[in-house]
Parts: sequence; structure tokens; C-alpha cells
Amino acid sequence: MRENGPKRQVTGTLVKVLVHRRDDRGMSLEPFASRCVRAGEIHELVTTTHEDTAPGAVIDHVGFLGFAEIGRAGVIDRGDEVRIGSELVGTVLGFDACHFPNHYNILIHSTRTITGEEAALRPEQEVRFSGRW
Repeated sequence: MRENGPKRQVTGTLVKVLVHRRDDRGMSLEPFASRCVRAGEIHELVTTTHEDTAPGAVIDHVGFLGFAEIGRAGVIDRGDEVRIGSELVGTVLGFDACHFPNHYNILIHSTRTITGEEAALRPEQEVRFSGRW
């Protein structure tokens, strides 16, 4: 059964760059394939090489990119492409809610775990989540 149709792009702004990684983080993948985000919310962007999307899957190998403020509300879906500036970072794997309601960890599947420092990120860069429909 088809559920997803076209959607608008969710955009935001990087507000803080993070520089660390972990191999024992123990994040837990939420059972939801999408989350609604509101303008003004701040969420954490985390890279991982993990591929399993089963609810509750443990995510240990992560690189922390930073925090982004949502500027244009919408829906972020598993599989959305994530770009910061002009660079493709990866695709949304899912969400970890260990800090919610403060913020979600938006888990981004990438070929390697990278940090904000390694990606040469800086505050005020545009962040975009785009569906591939």
C-alpha cells in the first residue's frame, strides 16, 4: 500500500557544530518512519553507518554533526536526503528520542561516521531534508 506522496522540503539552519564520535552510544531507533517538525525547534544531527531500521535497533557507531534549528516546518521521512550547504551528508535512517521533548536525534545513514568538524561545518549553514519522490 502506498502512503507517501510529494512533500515540501524541510529547511533549517545549523546553530551549533559538534566534534565528537562514539562507538558505544546505545541510541534506540524509534518505531516511526517519519516525524513532524515545527519551525523554531532544534534537533541534533547524527551520522551513522548503521543500516537496520527495525524498531528498537541499537545505534552505537555515531558521529555528531551538530544542532539545527528548523526554519520551515514539515515532515522528515526515513530515506530523505540530508544536505548541509551544498554537500549531501546522507539519508535519514530514523530517529532516537532519548532527549525528547527537548530534541530528537535525527540519525543520518552515511558511508562513514563523520563529525561536524570533519565536515568543516559552521553555524548558519543551511540544512535541507528532501524527499526523493
